[in-house]
Amino acid sequence: MGIMLFLYMQIRQPIRNIQDFLLSTYFADGLRITIGVLLPSLILAQFGMLTYGMTLSLGALCVSVVDSPGPMVHRRNAMFVTTVLIFVFSIITGLTNKSHYFIGFLLAISSFIFSMFYIYGVRAASVGTAVLLIMVLSIDDVRPWQEVISHSLMVLAGSLWYTGLSYFVYRLRPFRLVQQSLSDSILEVAEFLREKAKFYHRNNNYDKTYADLLQLQVSVHEKQDAVRELLFRTREIVRDSSPEGRFLLLVFVDMVDLFEQVMSTYYNYQQLHDQFDKAGILSDYEMAIKRISYALDDIAFALKSGGKPVISKRLLIEIERLKIKINNLEKNNTNQEYSTIGIIALKNIEVNIENILSRVKTIFSYFKVRNNKDIRQAEVDTEKFIKRQKFDFDLFKENLTYSSSTFRHSLRVTVVMSLGFIVSQMLDFSHSYWILLTILVISKPGFSLTKERNYQRLIGTTVGAFIGMAVVSYIHDKNALFVILLICMVGSYSFQRKNYVVSVLFMTPYILILFDFLGMGSIALARERIYDTFIGSGIALLASYSLFPTWEHEKLKEAMTDIIKANKAYYEQVVRLYFEKIYNRTDYKLARKEVYVATANLASLFQRMFSEPKSKQLFIKEVHQFTALSHLLSSYVATLSLYNKEHEFTFENFDALKPIAQNTDYLLDTAINNLIEGKNTIENVPLIRLADTGLKIVEGKDLVPEQFDLIQKVAYDIYKLTVKIKI
Repeated sequence: MGIMLFLYMQIRQPIRNIQDFLLSTYFADGLRITIGVLLPSLILAQFGMLTYGMTLSLGALCVSVVDSPGPMVHRRNAMFVTTVLIFVFSIITGLTNKSHYFIGFLLAISSFIFSMFYIYGVRAASVGTAVLLIMVLSIDDVRPWQEVISHSLMVLAGSLWYTGLSYFVYRLRPFRLVQQSLSDSILEVAEFLREKAKFYHRNNNYDKTYADLLQLQVSVHEKQDAVRELLFRTREIVRDSSPEGRFLLLVFVDMVDLFEQVMSTYYNYQQLHDQFDKAGILSDYEMAIKRISYALDDIAFALKSGGKPVISKRLLIEIERLKIKINNLEKNNTNQEYSTIGIIALKNIEVNIENILSRVKTIFSYFKVRNNKDIRQAEVDTEKFIKRQKFDFDLFKENLTYSSSTFRHSLRVTVVMSLGFIVSQMLDFSHSYWILLTILVISKPGFSLTKERNYQRLIGTTVGAFIGMAVVSYIHDKNALFVILLICMVGSYSFQRKNYVVSVLFMTPYILILFDFLGMGSIALARERIYDTFIGSGIALLASYSLFPTWEHEKLKEAMTDIIKANKAYYEQVVRLYFEKIYNRTDYKLARKEVYVATANLASLFQRMFSEPKSKQLFIKEVHQFTALSHLLSSYVATLSLYNKEHEFTFENFDALKPIAQNTDYLLDTAINNLIEGKNTIENVPLIRLADTGLKIVEGKDLVPEQFDLIQKVAYDIYKLTVKIKI
């Protein structure tokens, strides 16, 4: 059976991957940007006005930089602001670029101001990038003032054309972006499940699987956060409440709950393998979990394609077979070959798998009533789940200090852009602005991000240049070249958010073919692009290391305290399920969301630390252990939450567990203080034992007290670890 499943996936997966990509936001973005940039040039070229068409395309290209996925109101506003700014700076640059000194000064000032836009978020930062892009491309374009005005008006027209096109595409299918983004987030959860299934594989590398899970958890959070922004800020979903909007909201809410359920399963997998490998039952768990992940794949594909998924009968049979195997294992365990605790663990995992499957079935059922006007409304207080970004000048002034990483980044960009400008003026290259473009796209706030983008740019440009040279040298048919140009454009814009190496690999041949069409293509041009890229990359990377550097360990204390606070708030909300009859469901979900945010932030930070020099990787072992314990804590809290929702207990009340809950809170508070104050001694903080609470545990009903105890022990381990980490 395992071999058949493997062969089936070997055939199905590549085809499904291609289909998923063609239906994804990445490909849709690539098509939209390609049409927006290429169409003005194509149309005007038919009337002998290619120069004007290229200028229109330039305006469209600059505005497309800010047209990343998100609520349409944000995209529209960003595009309008960008349109105004690139028009103004196109005029200013065109009128002043005759003086190298003045334009150099203007570039330095603009680099600082627009790099500071990072404090307002990624989209605001992309506005700054678009303005610097138009400046860089206009620096060497010296014209009479009359032509500068007409050129800037054409740039304005091109940017308005693209803005109108983007808005038209959105209005044509207002739910399309939400469907694609929700589908992508479900695919990440499916991938998370498949990774988790590896724990049940014999001779598995647990450390690697755990590290991969943490990275996937970051991806799941990012995707879910993007969907949340789209869902809760889209008028057709929040206010108009159409059947499709309600359907998408229901699927998303259930998927977040399902992910919490997936997160809650954490066991000592080594012990499970030691006990049950000879029974061969763990491979059945692995297959059952994988089949559930394939069911999620089907849901994700149906969201993109508009189809109705059908739950696999094979999946239902697999779960039933698993239940039978566990029961047989328990019946035949007369010689106590397997411990009772181990069998209980297997049963708990199986119950959890059934609960996950139940949620999957519920999501499948939503597709049957997708277009039904009577489809129910999900109960979500959308306003509380979205954060408002303030665009006030006070925030700008507050960050004008060396302690601000954004301020240091802006200073660094100012210096490297100025240095790049000087180098480009000294070199006798026909397209020396490529040096500035390389610096612009590579320079990121942190060293690790700059280093990563640097390598990606170098690899993509070098390989792409050789491909481009081969194409231009051996293919002379204009129609064939145009088809290749189209493919490269779509590929470049489709992969710019998904895989930057591939994006640049497509971009370089596209640029070389474009220049060939303009009568400027040559091997020398490809060599020049490689040289400029290496010069710009070298300047940006050296500056990120030596010039006002920002290291990840500087953010470590804040990230660690944030995750402890988030886990504590989450725990307090879950505890209320047991100690209070009335609780606020929205507050619980908000606390859960903050745990995901804090976990993703810490995991991303920890991963970026590995890209930094060894001397900057402070407390790397302790931080790894802290990250693991924090993940374990949130998993245990999620399990405690699910016990309340999905099990019935004979206890009349859980007041006897309050001392343990209070001690857990105290341990977490003390851990926060240790990080903030830098304490170096472990105080004698006692653990409250279950026996001391006076709680009589009925056999088979002790899941809740044990879970409270496990959470307390993890909190104690975190407390001890915070004493060792002095930041």
